[in-house]
Amino acid sequence: MSVASVRRAAKESVSGLPRAFWWLWASTLVNRLGAFVSIFLAMFLTADQGHSASFAGFVGALLGLGSVVSSIGAGVMTDRLGRRPTLLIAQASTAVSVAVLGFMTDPVAISVVAFVVGMASNASRPAVQAMMADIVAPEDRVRAFALNYWAINLGFAISSVAAGFVAEYSYLIGFLGEAAMTMLCAVLVFVKLPESRPDAGGAAAAGPGSAGGGEPAVSMGTVMRDGRFMAVVGLSFLIAVVFLQSQVALPVAMADGGFSTKDFGMAIAVNGVLIVAVQIPVTRYIEHRDQRLLLVLAALLGGYGFGLTAFAGSLAVYMLTVCVWTLAEIINSPIQMGLVARLSPVHGRGRYQGMYTLSWAAASLVAPIAGGTVIDRFGADALWAGCAVVGTITAVGYWVLMRRVPAAGPATEGSRDGSPEEPGAVPAAPDPATAPA
Repeated sequence: MSVASVRRAAKESVSGLPRAFWWLWASTLVNRLGAFVSIFLAMFLTADQGHSASFAGFVGALLGLGSVVSSIGAGVMTDRLGRRPTLLIAQASTAVSVAVLGFMTDPVAISVVAFVVGMASNASRPAVQAMMADIVAPEDRVRAFALNYWAINLGFAISSVAAGFVAEYSYLIGFLGEAAMTMLCAVLVFVKLPESRPDAGGAAAAGPGSAGGGEPAVSMGTVMRDGRFMAVVGLSFLIAVVFLQSQVALPVAMADGGFSTKDFGMAIAVNGVLIVAVQIPVTRYIEHRDQRLLLVLAALLGGYGFGLTAFAGSLAVYMLTVCVWTLAEIINSPIQMGLVARLSPVHGRGRYQGMYTLSWAAASLVAPIAGGTVIDRFGADALWAGCAVVGTITAVGYWVLMRRVPAAGPATEGSRDGSPEEPGAVPAAPDPATAPA
């Protein structure tokens, strides 16, 4: 491939997206560059504070529980207060609570503040995803979500390395550094990002789907009754439980197999490197292809990628399995987020995104418990076989669901001026092979 063709491909990958998207993207990157605490929190609690490993696990669970609790509330805030105020509140609260956590030594105080950190840090996600759906044209959403996902992984890859050096010098600097970076995100949002909620500030006229005073007539009951969307949430939960086996079950299984923490670090590093290297070109390739088949393929690759771990006897094979399920992650993430945006009514995007966020937050609680329990009772091979089964069930679910969801396209979206959509309504669209995502 010539240099000119590479430049052209890169330009096409980033062109056509609004300026507001790039400020939101920059905010995401800055946030992830400063994500130190989640990386070294367990080591801080055990090595620095002298707490037990079980207490460190309990604190990690509280972080996850906080995320679960805030998912729905943040979605409602995103619709009621607006995307920008929700982002400001979430990021400022995260900055303050992370800084406070760095000074806590009492177990009860650590537990309470960690729960608050989990709530605050997760509260920005529905707002970010809803704002992205607001400001990016329907045909560009898969690409936009992929670029944002790429920024998350690039930032995390850099912060993972930086966190090691920071923690070696001072854990407190890590806490304060994350607080400063998160507050910088809040400032960036305040200065550069206007409110994007369709009915905010006269940006859109209130239509028949709006309540008085410009408030959306979409409640959490509306979300729960939207069977097609809730099916997406359920399938998202299943595939997330599979992907999240990489956080606890995979290192435990590798340790039981005689591999070192260094070996696990090398294997899991493949995930971040591969996402940063191929997320954008893969998204360019799949952007205008049949999303039905791609979601099915991603579920199968995810399930059987982890299933292949049962046959891993060397570090090279472990790295190969990581490649397989990482490709599933690369395909699934932007398409699924685009599907969520497509099925969400314009005036209820915050609530819908909050429910979608809940699927991953809940999976972050269930996956470690389920993985550890299966390994203890039945062995690691049974867990990997179970991942293959869950992946297959998810693939069948996507196949059935997507037969009821016409291909994406401008005709399937609510109007950009904020007029309401029927929840979950997706009218007929062009041929899936040529329709934009």
